[in-house]
Amino acid sequence: QICLSLVKLLFYLAHSPLGSIALLDFQPRQFVMVDGNLKVTDMDDASTEELSCKEDNDCTLDFPTKSFPLKCSVAGKCEGINEKKNLFNAYRYFFTYLLPHSAPPALRPLLSDILNATGDLRYGINETLRAFEKVLHLYKSGLYLQKRPLLLKDYISLKGFRTVEGEDYKCWPSYSHLGCLLSIHSPEEAAAICNSQLQCQSFIVTQHRTWTGRPLASFQSGWTDLIPDTDAVVYIKRSASSGERL
Repeated sequence: QICLSLVKLLFYLAHSPLGSIALLDFQPRQFVMVDGNLKVTDMDDASTEELSCKEDNDCTLDFPTKSFPLKCSVAGKCEGINEKKNLFNAYRYFFTYLLPHSAPPALRPLLSDILNATGDLRYGINETLRAFEKVLHLYKSGLYLQKRPLLLKDYISLKGFRTVEGEDYKCWPSYSHLGCLLSIHSPEEAAAICNSQLQCQSFIVTQHRTWTGRPLASFQSGWTDLIPDTDAVVYIKRSASSGERL
């Protein structure tokens, strides 16, 4: 969410009515999340000026660990230098820390491609935004899910119930520090996640949703102490309990 919001912001800066705008003091502390969108808190160090040049050798974009040769345009300006400066700063301050984590395994190669392409400045902002939107579409639609045996049949579902909240086993990347709370595309995906975790004996699908509209599921090591909850469904492994006990 943070990286996509940043890319949308940089897309606007690259195509603004004033021309391509560079953020000269590009640091994480210069940004803040407002209603799920990343905002710049200080525009004092923004610039629409692009470096003047006479030849390509005048257009080297230097960073502490990398340098990039750019083209000198017919108008005598270093082509796309503001856009590329913003994009590489996004890569080194945000993408490298956030993109390798949290995504479902099937989407990680796509995020790795974005990371490598922006780190080498092979992508401009247009290509970067398209790549992020593709990943978001796959994530929201569930198209990233690989065909696998149906596992939900191995679970008993009880609508209108959930287990008593409390500390349980933890997993990564959980939305709660007290247990294992993950976003899912469907109960079928939740069943696959539960089967992959040795401690998991049940999971609860709630009406709470993430910014992408995906429901949250709580994975638990037990299933006792059920309490009524009209907005929840608890799924219990058949191997964990017989139908007679339920």
